Amino acid sequence: MNTIKIIDMSLREPGQRKAASMSFKEKLEVARTLDRLKLDTIELPAIGAAKADQLSNKTIASMVGTALSAAVEIGCGMVEETWESIRTARHPQLNLLVPVSTVQMEYTCHKKAPAMLELIQDQVKLCRFFCENVEFSAVDATRAETDFLYEAVKTAVAAGANRVTLCDSAGIFLPDEFAAFVTGLKENVPEMENVELYVQVSDEMGMGIACAAAALSAGATGVKCTAVPAGYPTLDQVATLVQKKGADMDIAASLKTTDLQRTISQLSRILAPVEESESSFRDVALGDVAGVTLDANDTITDVIAVVQQMGYDLSEEDNAKVYEAFLRVANKKHFVGTRELDAIIASTAMQVPTSFRIDNYVINSGNVITATANLLLEKDGEKLRGVGVGDGPIDAAFDAIEQIIGHHYELDDFQIQTVTEGRDAMGSALVKLRADGKVYSGSGISTDIIGASIRAYISALNKIVYDEA
Repeated sequence: MNTIKIIDMSLREPGQRKAASMSFKEKLEVARTLDRLKLDTIELPAIGAAKADQLSNKTIASMVGTALSAAVEIGCGMVEETWESIRTARHPQLNLLVPVSTVQMEYTCHKKAPAMLELIQDQVKLCRFFCENVEFSAVDATRAETDFLYEAVKTAVAAGANRVTLCDSAGIFLPDEFAAFVTGLKENVPEMENVELYVQVSDEMGMGIACAAAALSAGATGVKCTAVPAGYPTLDQVATLVQKKGADMDIAASLKTTDLQRTISQLSRILAPVEESESSFRDVALGDVAGVTLDANDTITDVIAVVQQMGYDLSEEDNAKVYEAFLRVANKKHFVGTRELDAIIASTAMQVPTSFRIDNYVINSGNVITATANLLLEKDGEKLRGVGVGDGPIDAAFDAIEQIIGHHYELDDFQIQTVTEGRDAMGSALVKLRADGKVYSGSGISTDIIGASIRAYISALNKIVYDEA
């Protein structure tokens, strides 16, 4: 019986819907939960220049016992920094991501095949200098020239790689084709005899787990998956495959399955698609744009088109400010989602003079009383007081503001998240109000989440007042 390796990519490949919005705390919770499953490896995303990325990896490395594999994009110049971020892990690994199809090589690395082989040799050696466990991931392998793929794998193994992953990035293979693909590599690259062979299979055609099973039957020793659907076979599917067909395929796994479903359910609350976890009014407001993600390669035209789809109508000056701020974020992360774009717009665009200021507020709330809010605002030196009631303290506070201004604006979106950790954590709130078909966003931050929400509402309100003046 061959024990296969199960590698989880939930943190590295959470899907575009979630890549840009997972908080530091959520990443730690996902890692901690995955660690309980006794997986063979947990994969981490490639880090950027931001210290937060390195801090996230270092924190995870200190708290899990499962092997940690950190992705390194070839030629990124971040090999040493990536190693430093995981070196304290019990079983650290470096995963060098290398495009091997002609299109991807020339587009991503701007190199032809001979120069690419030299780069592979240099980069694998550099990774091996820092870490004894180095994985060579052949990205877009199924669209690569076969002879070049074999040479690339030989070069990587000779340079020190002790794991090779074949990535069907485009999802173009059927199960029998993938089996033949794996067999061809093993037959033509004798160096693979002492090297682990993993597969990362796209579920583009809904056959991801079938292709993975075919690859395992052909001699692959590990399969990559995600806890929730993200374009790859899921952890549950791999576990079911081993449970139901393990004896027939002569394979087993060390995965802890006793509470697998409960664990996946816990992870789903963090990794679930954004559009499933957001309120219905946001779905209506954003429509098809809810799952859109952008990266540093997108032009100002692309970004502003999404901004307009989100309901904003910004000036040329604000468009430029938003794009400049967007690039700062995108250069540090792989993706920027609509939630982050919301925050960028709220903090960058439409900054206006303050019309309404918060003087003080008193909130009463409990499980046996109706929530009430007593707010005192100041406008042009005049004190304005309002009392509101609601289903909760924030709802009551917003009602009190409406009592003061004498107008009800449609609440287009409302988001709350923590900014820092601990008992004195800072909370951030984002409020979007709709007036005359336009969307106005405001942000607020405070150790008091109710206060942050009130500040965010007033920030959006001030933009409406300024625009209507």
